[in-house]
Amino acid sequence: MKSFRDRNRDKRPRQPDKAGAPQARPREAGSTGRPEPQNRSEPKNTPRILSRRDGVLPAERLPLILQVAPNADYALLDSGAGQKLEQYGPYRIVRPEGQAIWQKALPARDWERADAIFTGDTDEEGIGRWRFPSTPLGETWPMKHDGIDYLGRFTSFRHVGVFPEQASHWDHMAGLIAAAKRPVKVLNLFGYTGLASLVAARAGAEVTHVDASKKAIGWARENQEMAGLGNKPIRWIVDDAVKFAEREERRGSRYDIVLFDPPAYGRGPKGEVWQLFEDLPGLTDLCRAILTPKPLAVVLTAYSIRASFFAIHALMRDTFAGMGGTVESGELIIREKSAGRALSTSLFSRWVA
Repeated sequence: MKSFRDRNRDKRPRQPDKAGAPQARPREAGSTGRPEPQNRSEPKNTPRILSRRDGVLPAERLPLILQVAPNADYALLDSGAGQKLEQYGPYRIVRPEGQAIWQKALPARDWERADAIFTGDTDEEGIGRWRFPSTPLGETWPMKHDGIDYLGRFTSFRHVGVFPEQASHWDHMAGLIAAAKRPVKVLNLFGYTGLASLVAARAGAEVTHVDASKKAIGWARENQEMAGLGNKPIRWIVDDAVKFAEREERRGSRYDIVLFDPPAYGRGPKGEVWQLFEDLPGLTDLCRAILTPKPLAVVLTAYSIRASFFAIHALMRDTFAGMGGTVESGELIIREKSAGRALSTSLFSRWVA
């Protein structure tokens, strides 16, 4: 799921990952705008006053590895030598992949059949270009996820508008909504191009989708119409995720499911600065504060994080103390088609009632 998207995770200066920690691929900035080096004049969100909650910690399940296998809509065909070969609908696409430190399993001729190849400069986080070896392709093309139509898009920051590994969370969420057999309200913070919101809406939920990028919201609206879900109750909101959640708390607005997928560093639409390690505890606490009396789940995904999933697991258990339920944490992976290797993409932790 920037050049198209203002909140680009890939513009931020690269920080070395903690030794031994899973090194998820860089991803575009969540709903927090254009990442740039921080200086003292930058506006910051007001820190939330936190204290450790009383109550029994939720049960725990870890490590939980959620995987996406190759399917008709998307497949990781092969990987290795710092690259990955993927199938997005009708197109074969080659992109950089720093974690693919093994050797390619498919012969060179299979890689040479690619329809689009992302070529960056020597800076892994820099802007690059797409090269089309055979036929020049348009900026967008039709895609599907589990019967939901949406637009793929070639952006200058290597992304194409969908993060397939998130499908595990989408399926889980859709199951919770269906099983609830009652009206369900979903809040999708850092929502990007809206596939999670579309899955939730199709399952029957009322959805609020928040992203700081006006362009990303426009793309998400396009996806809603393309999917034929224009009549579904989705609010599309351009706003800073933290500020929006704070206002929802003051207004008494409550949600049954909260999804949040923050960047390591980024900016909101008014220049608000987001730093993951500084701001994540406060936002996680906010997510608990805006839950309904009978909530279903809170799902956190973290890309390019310099930590183990144990860190966000402990944060989620502490935050949801006294709520019962279970905190499940681990990694999202994509299973390769050629040799069956697992490509880890991100860390996650989710509280399930």
